[in-house]
Amino acid sequence: MDAVRVALLREVLAGTEWLGATRRFAGALRGSVVSHGGGLLLVGTPEYEPWHLAAHLVDEAAWSGTPELAPTLVRHDARPSDPAHLAVGLGRLEAARRGETLLVVAPGTPAAPLVERVSDARRAGATVLALGPGQGELPSMAHEILAVPDGSELDLDTVQHLVSAAAGENALPTPRGRRRFRDRVARLAEHLTAPPPARW
Repeated sequence: MDAVRVALLREVLAGTEWLGATRRFAGALRGSVVSHGGGLLLVGTPEYEPWHLAAHLVDEAAWSGTPELAPTLVRHDARPSDPAHLAVGLGRLEAARRGETLLVVAPGTPAAPLVERVSDARRAGATVLALGPGQGELPSMAHEILAVPDGSELDLDTVQHLVSAAAGENALPTPRGRRRFRDRVARLAEHLTAPPPARW
């Protein structure tokens, strides 16, 4: 789904709770990864790998100048012979630490082995975000959740498009605290390259 289709979808959804909900969730995602300098892990279930969301987040990271949004796709059946971006297995969740963000995307209630790994990552200090049905154990351990129950007006794939587009928007509020060095340099560069004020 390209930017034009996302814009049309937003027009159709105007006045519904979905626009605000997806923007809030995207803001939490962006705020978490930007404030910690990156480290976004993206995992699905054995039956559902969110590779499409991973690709959109990589695009949004490039277009928005926010490299922290580019995720590492963690796969259930990754093999060493896979290309590097597809070869990261579940062992990566065991290595998750404070400052990293784990985004779990599941169309149904995740099975116990995945829930245990997510719980371990949270105990190790990772921020956990969940996108899925909003049932089971996962919502109780997530710092932020966007529930997409069965029978919703939107399906999980459409919600992922809205979240990824909103995460890349520069208009999202930046986290409170000290501005990043890059932001200060950019502001200084704008000031130094601005034309002098007109004198009459």
